[in-house]
Amino acid sequence: MLELKNITFMVQDSSKEKGILKNVSFVLPDDKFIVVTGPNGGGKSTLAKIIAGIEKPQEGKIYLDGEDITDASVTERAKKGISYAFQQPVRFKGITVLDMIRLAAGMELSAAGACEYLSQVGLCARDYIQRDIDASLSGGELKRIEIAVSLARSAPISIFDEPEAGIDLWSFQNLIKVFEDMKNKLHGSILIISHQERILNIADEILVIADGEVKTQGSRDEILPGLFGDCERGGCRFYQ
Repeated sequence: MLELKNITFMVQDSSKEKGILKNVSFVLPDDKFIVVTGPNGGGKSTLAKIIAGIEKPQEGKIYLDGEDITDASVTERAKKGISYAFQQPVRFKGITVLDMIRLAAGMELSAAGACEYLSQVGLCARDYIQRDIDASLSGGELKRIEIAVSLARSAPISIFDEPEAGIDLWSFQNLIKVFEDMKNKLHGSILIISHQERILNIADEILVIADGEVKTQGSRDEILPGLFGDCERGGCRFYQ
């Protein structure tokens, strides 16, 4: 279980400090599919980066299974089982898809074993397994390869920051199918930053962040009607 207590993150804006996250607390239970949503600029991506260790909060604590990991580095958190997928996947010239999946799995997987992960994300393995992770790959291809890498890691906590960003409709439809499969085979917790209704529809729980604060958290059935029902009536509470 991951727990954040009273997390505050500030940045310098001109001559004054600006609060990106303000006293944020929430719990990510084991074996749950959680979607964090809210308006742009509300602090969602910053929250994901703080969990992964990319950013450090000025105040608050982060606990993983009761252990204080607030000061742990990105590498230390990765070793403890926190996996982070960037909004814009990183390209690695000279590193093949096979190399990356083997690194994630932590073992000398056969090409056939690595291909199984690519097949799970809807890629024809023989077309990708020896390709470099470079600019020749489209945004949709990179997203699915990154998810295949996450599957190979089998991390207790997997974080995806707006996985739908920069991909076409066809790739997005396949992405939804991948996340549905991940949820059905869930062995660990998944946290996704997104405002796409189709991703919200497969969540166990939804956390809404706006203006750097947790506005509400609950089951999909509790939260979703309030998000989009209010919008249909012209009164979106959080997307303003």
